[in-house]
Amino acid sequence: MIYTEMTYDRNATLEQTAPVLSKHSMNLVILGATGGTGLELVRRAVERGHSVTAFVRSPDRLKSFGERIHIEQGNLLDSAQLERVLKGHDAVVSGFGPRIPVSPADKHLLEQFARVLTGAMQRSAVRRAVVESVAFLFKDSIVPPVYILGKLLFPGIVADSAEMERILQGSGLDWTIVRPPQLTDKPYTGKYRVRHGHLPRFGFKIPRANVADYMIRAAEDRSTIGKIIGLAE
Repeated sequence: MIYTEMTYDRNATLEQTAPVLSKHSMNLVILGATGGTGLELVRRAVERGHSVTAFVRSPDRLKSFGERIHIEQGNLLDSAQLERVLKGHDAVVSGFGPRIPVSPADKHLLEQFARVLTGAMQRSAVRRAVVESVAFLFKDSIVPPVYILGKLLFPGIVADSAEMERILQGSGLDWTIVRPPQLTDKPYTGKYRVRHGHLPRFGFKIPRANVADYMIRAAEDRSTIGKIIGLAE
């Protein structure tokens, strides 16, 4: 069986690289917006002309965006608070995840997050979600052998991420799951490889900024609904 691998390049023509864009800007809620990927999600969403609401505990790291975004302060694991924030938006884009190393208290954080998110989305009538997961769940990847490495080195993250994905996939919502390999703080390039259902070959690393770029594009592109996406530089 042949699997298609695409390369995005910001310097190429739109027809060569980008998903089908929505005709109008979207109202996006970004979760985990003060984390490494989350800050890049906010930046890429603003640059692509979307209206952004960041739902965070502490907005200090978002001050540089000024009035370009709307900030809602609260606890995203509080179902009622999240439901209130989601109402009237088109989609949720999430870079939320536990701090590494994961504390015992956060052992089931992603599972809890998925239950709160899907419930709040169903009640608020927001159907579209793009969620960051981990490449460790690609069981068929040989180079690199991410599933084996994940089970050996990060079994808790693998188990919690798998449960998060299971809940999303059973929610009946319009989800896209993005599984990047090791994240780096290298600058945005706009050039990266995308593979549906598989990790790109030799997919060891990718800048957070490039992951964020794909996730915002995926929110715009309904053809990615119900798909698990592997990314790599």
